[in-house]
Amino acid sequence: MHSVDLGSGGGGASRSFGERLFGALKLDASVYEEVEHDTSALGQAATVVLLAGFAQSVAAFGELGAGGALANLAGSFLGWAIGAGIVWVIGVKIMNCTSDFGELLRTLGFATAPGILGALGVLPWGEWGWVLGIAIFALSVVAAVIAVRQALDVSTGRAIVVCIIANLVPVVLILILSIVLVGAGVGVPTPADPGAMGF
Repeated sequence: MHSVDLGSGGGGASRSFGERLFGALKLDASVYEEVEHDTSALGQAATVVLLAGFAQSVAAFGELGAGGALANLAGSFLGWAIGAGIVWVIGVKIMNCTSDFGELLRTLGFATAPGILGALGVLPWGEWGWVLGIAIFALSVVAAVIAVRQALDVSTGRAIVVCIIANLVPVVLILILSIVLVGAGVGVPTPADPGAMGF
């Protein structure tokens, strides 16, 4: 529906899951457009989230341990759902864009595909490990923008604004909660990763 002008790569309908996954990794906007309209692709999107979360958990297993790895994997699904919900509120309810929660779940699920590259973290990167981290982060940001743009049918600029606001929401909520808890003498919660919203 939306013109494919960022990360476009063509491609027809009825692509296999593998083709969609590879296309999402290549930032092929037509893949995100395809899964937006394919109501049967929610399971595929969940599989991408699972693969990305598993890859990152495996790479960080030495630091997190089994419990931490499982918590990280569960957090991937929680962040995916919450992130889609926040974008839905901002894009559909506030900005009056045309989309639904399912479309955002599907596109943002595939947008987590770059996280699969986190499995490369098991390699001996040494002092260059940050390069992999930055590369995955950059790919994830672009993928999220494309996913939001295709799902909401907005310009790239507006999609960027939505993504920025969506990632600021949990930060603001945590700051407010921290102020309330400190005022009540309870203590301050550990700030969450802004990127934990699944994109």
